[in-house]
Amino acid sequence: MINYNPKEWFTFIFRFHKADTFRKLFPLLIGICVYAWLIAFLETRIFPVTDKSFVRNIPIMHNLLGFAISMLLVFRTNTAYDRWWEGRKLWGALVNNSRNLSIKLSAMIPAEDKDQRAFFRKIIPAYAYALHNHLRSEKTRTALFESKEHETIFTQIDREKHIPNQVASLMFKHLQQLYTAKKIDGNQLIILNTEWQSFTDICGACERIKNTPIPYSYSVFIKKFIFIYIMTLPVGYVFSLSYYVIPVVAFIFYVLASLELIAEEIEDPFGGDDNDVPTEKIAHNIHNHVNELFD
Repeated sequence: MINYNPKEWFTFIFRFHKADTFRKLFPLLIGICVYAWLIAFLETRIFPVTDKSFVRNIPIMHNLLGFAISMLLVFRTNTAYDRWWEGRKLWGALVNNSRNLSIKLSAMIPAEDKDQRAFFRKIIPAYAYALHNHLRSEKTRTALFESKEHETIFTQIDREKHIPNQVASLMFKHLQQLYTAKKIDGNQLIILNTEWQSFTDICGACERIKNTPIPYSYSVFIKKFIFIYIMTLPVGYVFSLSYYVIPVVAFIFYVLASLELIAEEIEDPFGGDDNDVPTEKIAHNIHNHVNELFD
């Protein structure tokens, strides 16, 4: 996720980062300009329209459709942002629950039981890293950690199966061992179980966002609507704008297409785009916080 100062808005006008929509749309903008020039040239020089009353009325259609397309894009961007914000809240909850579980375990597990304390010190941040890699859907499951201190944990993990579930299961087995060894009582186990259960709830909610994109028909309809709207703009406005229709149509296309691109980027908040939720950084923060609490 891009870190910036929202108060320095004037500098954003002249700043182009690699995720900027202008970079992505530049080839299409050139094509739109060529198309608008061709329409203007044909209508004014090659095939001049004698009865221009019908063609001049085309902008009325665009005025009517402009309201409809604006409402569709507003709904589209709001829906995408809701998905992004829900993903951020879920990872915020993971941070809080990891801290709460660490605080309770560091207080409940006796100081002389160094093995169990060391295990939970590793397994709690391990879940965050595992969930990060799981949501990225990358072939990085064999390298959840670079440090050798975590190798002992992941020797018990089948890397071809659902890794976050296995990490959570391993965590609960050790909680059960603490209860069996009478190092914690039943009430404490119930308290810890609530924090542990929230891990799998968060994982399931993140998977729901990841695996349920915007309905295909809705996404395709918006793209077709924008395409038809832009392609018909030069036909009606060339008589009132002449060749100035070229930059006007290009700018309108840039605005409409940019809103759709932004919505596409943030509707999957767990990818590797610049504006996605920084799950790797959050997992690293969890790692540091858990180490501090157990120390």
